[in-house]
Amino acid sequence: MGGGVVGLSCAFELQKRGHQAIVLEIGRCGGQASGAAAGMLAPYSENVEGPDDFFRLCRESLELYPSWRDEVRKVSGRAFEYTGSGSLYIAYHEADRLALEGRRLWQNEHGSGGIVLEGDELFRQEPMLSREVKAALYTPEESHVYAPDYVLALEHACRLTGVQIYEQLGKVSVEEWRSDLIVTSQDGRSFTGDRLVVCSGAWAQELEEVFGIRIPVYPIRGQICAYEAEVKPVQHMVFCNQGYLVAKTNGTLVCGASEDVAGFDTSVTERGIERLRKWNKQAFPFLAEQEPFHRWAGLRPSTQDGFPLLGPLQESAGRVVMAAGHYRNGILLSPVTAQVVADYIDKGGRLPAFAPERFTT
Repeated sequence: MGGGVVGLSCAFELQKRGHQAIVLEIGRCGGQASGAAAGMLAPYSENVEGPDDFFRLCRESLELYPSWRDEVRKVSGRAFEYTGSGSLYIAYHEADRLALEGRRLWQNEHGSGGIVLEGDELFRQEPMLSREVKAALYTPEESHVYAPDYVLALEHACRLTGVQIYEQLGKVSVEEWRSDLIVTSQDGRSFTGDRLVVCSGAWAQELEEVFGIRIPVYPIRGQICAYEAEVKPVQHMVFCNQGYLVAKTNGTLVCGASEDVAGFDTSVTERGIERLRKWNKQAFPFLAEQEPFHRWAGLRPSTQDGFPLLGPLQESAGRVVMAAGHYRNGILLSPVTAQVVADYIDKGGRLPAFAPERFTT
């Protein structure tokens, strides 16, 4: 239920393992958050507090990506950008540099080869960076994909392996789930199966009344802009506490993401884009003289505690499996989510930290 990157990934993995997967999508596959994403695979840069269960899930997915990428490319016959650029998390003050050093210590213990760069070495690695930047945590393992092409390749891989994909359904409703599984579309068609995997992103909360549990998944609008950059001006993914910049091989420099609560409104605002421009020209002064040529927004499915809902609904006797609420890490988490869902369907087990019922008393 849901044809974004998570739904397509789960369908692809299940189909490979001998199941017959059916994808039900209310619009177009990848038409919401998946297609709007910047495609960063950055578990270390995105998790700054410490090695909790969510970080471990993200790191595991990063480790799965090379083989997952190769398989999706091979099966689909479609190439998509996968760039092992590494990342820089920049700091402007000495106190922030000390925080970078603290992060480096725990991240090195959990698989990162990161080092703190400063002075001439930092500007050799990233020549256009503002000289106001005092230091940066360099993480060589982090990479990025071009999300629209990746999602399109996933969709083709699904179709070529026999996944049945139904799009433009308008609305999809769960009619029965306790004893049998019956899902209907707006045009009156019914779909049945042995398992229902809910991958409906920011719309998962609509199923609270159906399943009788709290599903605190909320849409957070992320606004993004892109600059034309024929000569690659930024060599790494560059993060700070206000956003990120990442250069794509198609000659664009993507800057994100201004976040705000706007319900399901995906319109772009001057205030949101100006927030991005304010910090990015401080990091890279050449951007002060440039205007973004493209602006867009997507809805990130945020949960109350920041962890996705991942696993079976116990009251459904395992017939319903949740895979929603990935917030800003849906692209990164797609391989591991597919693996977790397929492993559960094949042999059981669950991840308590991500249990869907954890918000229900």
